[in-house]
Amino acid sequence: MHTDAMNTSSSEAAGSAEYTHTWVESMGGPLVVVPVSALAEWGGCTESGMLIGGTDTPDDYDRACEVEGLAEAVAMRGEGGEALILGDEPATTCYLPEHRAFLRWLAASSEAELVAVAERVLTSPSTAWEDCGTWTTDGPAVLMDSVNAGADLDVEYPHGGLPDSASVPLSAGTWRVRAVHTEADEHTWVGLVQLLAGP
Repeated sequence: MHTDAMNTSSSEAAGSAEYTHTWVESMGGPLVVVPVSALAEWGGCTESGMLIGGTDTPDDYDRACEVEGLAEAVAMRGEGGEALILGDEPATTCYLPEHRAFLRWLAASSEAELVAVAERVLTSPSTAWEDCGTWTTDGPAVLMDSVNAGADLDVEYPHGGLPDSASVPLSAGTWRVRAVHTEADEHTWVGLVQLLAGP
């Protein structure tokens, strides 16, 4: 984990009007990508789960926290399909639609610097991608903090403000998922989770 550099840059990314992408910040756990059609099925962290309720039955947030890799699809309740968990670090993240990629702010001094490094990583034939399986969605999705319930994205917090979220425009299909965390220099670390068409 890239401690101070990551934490400072992530906070700046989420709170500055100078940034051109919609960044989603985590409260400490994984971020998740949920199909719009299944938002109501994502329950987040609940009193019936293991973390808050102390039960033996994991809720959606518990299951998201169990993901050990850089990304992994998990089944949702009922017929809700699949959610894509962005694992490893609770890094502030945005979606780059032109690359169908989630950009994770591990450490960088500016958004421009981070995006420039991401562009190089995405186009380099030497990038050491990790295969993260597949993820199926029936159309557009939402990037959000896995601790929140999908049905509560429009509900203000008691102290004001809405939960972070960002639109993920996608067509229906089964996407191959690959991911990487890489270091450009000692001050710039980038994470990427990319969706690729095809089996």
